[in-house]
Amino acid sequence: MTEHENPENDTSAVVPFFERPQVQLINIPIGRGIPFGFERISNPEIGIGGAYGTWGKCYDNATLPELIELTTGSPLENNERMNLAPLGFIHRHHLSGISDQDHVKIEIEVGARLLREAANVSGWETEEVDAVLIGSTGPASEDYTEQISRQAGIREDALKVSVHKACDGSAGALHLTLNPDLAYNKLTKTNLAKKLFGKKVLVGGIEGLSRSVQKSLDKNALLVFGHGAGIIGLIPGESMEFLVGDTQEVYDEQGVLAVHMSYPHSGQRIEGRSMVEVTQIDPYSMRFAGLMHEPENGLPVFMAGSMGMVKLFVRNGVQIVRKVYNSYRDKMGQIGTLGKSIEVAIVHHANLKINSLKQKHLNREGIYVPMPWVIREFGNVSAASNMIAFLRELPKMKPGDHILFDGFGAGTYYDVFVVSLGNAAE
Repeated sequence: MTEHENPENDTSAVVPFFERPQVQLINIPIGRGIPFGFERISNPEIGIGGAYGTWGKCYDNATLPELIELTTGSPLENNERMNLAPLGFIHRHHLSGISDQDHVKIEIEVGARLLREAANVSGWETEEVDAVLIGSTGPASEDYTEQISRQAGIREDALKVSVHKACDGSAGALHLTLNPDLAYNKLTKTNLAKKLFGKKVLVGGIEGLSRSVQKSLDKNALLVFGHGAGIIGLIPGESMEFLVGDTQEVYDEQGVLAVHMSYPHSGQRIEGRSMVEVTQIDPYSMRFAGLMHEPENGLPVFMAGSMGMVKLFVRNGVQIVRKVYNSYRDKMGQIGTLGKSIEVAIVHHANLKINSLKQKHLNREGIYVPMPWVIREFGNVSAASNMIAFLRELPKMKPGDHILFDGFGAGTYYDVFVVSLGNAAE
């Protein structure tokens, strides 16, 4: 395992995100001003670009207790403290004392700016974009994807898709974009992968988690989660081609990570049917909404304990990664390229312990796929983490590389799939 996969080795080398040399920092004129930083990344060889960033005040592990006491009204006791650096978390961003209305304004500004930047770094005008797919655990508003698209200058007739599967949201959105045989694509008359093949598509995750975790008064959640967003631009079938993939639903019976559904869902769980409900809002807007085990006290989020999360996500996560990896090896055998391997896995950054244990279990089964830990400045940013991790690794990728995406989140939902990266010149 290399240093960047094991952040506890040298936490002093992790600078706050706003201090990274390529980050552009602007001020959102709300209240006394909200700092918002973003970084643009592109790889012209494969024809993919994007932008990611965060907003609000930066807290490191030493100053985080100040936020918790301010938010909850009680200090963080010694028995409540978590050793965060070994979990991969050094910094994270939060906003405090912000009204719900201002949170919405800020997140719309952030989302619209990142859509524009992702389109621009991909070489497109926003009017050229054919679809926007956004994953979010708890959207700022029911029509959040539509609002940020409109403010970014995306065409009214471009497709807007919201995916609410907690931390699996952005991976699930990308899977919908690429896999025509995905079960969720068959829940609606519009098979997104077929419709978007060869089109200019923006896919991302946007999470303003202060809005929910501070209301929860859950100290564990405040320690772990933070703001973050990432959006990539791709052309399905050209810059990114689907190879194999699958999805899995395992209902969180115990409420290990309970999340309030701040989006329309019947709340019904029907045996033999998907927990994801699909709504065609209008001809150009869709919603994929996943059933959650909601907190009994009506609060936005409740974490029952880190050990339960590790058991839940590792056990089921290894199962579906194994299944998809075996499908990948079978496919490589069928097309006569058994020597081909997966270059890197883009895994949801729930925490380093979960990801390291998954990798350890997979290694025991002879499955060796690099799973670098590349996010240390954000905390757990839920659906944004897969997109941020992908953009961090993007400059190292080459045409023809095979990449595994591993998304998982509360509910629980899993999207695991392998893609081949294209050549923009072809």
